[in-house]
Amino acid sequence: MKRFCVITNRDKEDSNRKALYIQEYIEQKGGKCHILENRRVISEGILHYTDADKIPEETECVLVLGGDGTMIQAAIDLVHSRLPILGINMGTMGFLTEVEQQNLERALDMMFADQYMIENRIMLRESSPQAEKGKGKASYALNDVVVSKRGDCRLITIKVYINEELADIYRADGLIISTPTGSTGYNLSAGGPVMVPDTEATVITPICAHSLNKRSLVVSARDKITLELGQTKEFQEDTAVLVVDGRTVRGLATGERLDICVPEDQTRIVKLSGVSFYKKMRDKLNGN
Repeated sequence: MKRFCVITNRDKEDSNRKALYIQEYIEQKGGKCHILENRRVISEGILHYTDADKIPEETECVLVLGGDGTMIQAAIDLVHSRLPILGINMGTMGFLTEVEQQNLERALDMMFADQYMIENRIMLRESSPQAEKGKGKASYALNDVVVSKRGDCRLITIKVYINEELADIYRADGLIISTPTGSTGYNLSAGGPVMVPDTEATVITPICAHSLNKRSLVVSARDKITLELGQTKEFQEDTAVLVVDGRTVRGLATGERLDICVPEDQTRIVKLSGVSFYKKMRDKLNGN
């Protein structure tokens, strides 16, 4: 690979300086590098930071400078592009990012020498019946889709359907639908299982379930998940908020439904280090 595009938060001085350094390094090696303008834009109710249409057509790889949050946002913005993404960690945890700053030059040299692998990660696509009828826009997630209680509501009731069949009813603070990529995040904190990145499945995990026997449910990536907000108290509707990869999308009320599926579009993440998922999990999560 010799033609790159850099995505970063140009309002941050360190990130902007690093992006300019990368551009100079790549061009000195005979490659091409375009730094993409990073702006916060809401289009059809969906928050974007990167205009994928402005990525040059000859681009072979997108370099993302930042932490896991920046990687997730880039994956969403580039969901239809099929461009591979290489994460360069400018944050702290860096579970998704592949390259630490001190290894930057070596990583770029490996890219020039085509010494890399590409790992495909499934995503989630959330939509309401209104979106399916063209009255809204679907939201994509690399990590998770969360339905969480709103306001003074103590518990919410969520009915879970798998391929239109009622699977379970949860009374909880909320519900997490997670990809394998997102399984090490909110899902793990809520007591859900860790799934290796190439698992073709999603996991449904309740948040502080009212019943002790309510545990996570792992389903096939081919299954369509439908969530319906129920009513916990006779005299009061349940109210909830839909959060997709940390972005608040809209409010929900009793009777409303949303569909969640795994789309054909995937995030393509560049791997260089050869460090296994299990070692990274030990290092990042356990401190071993």
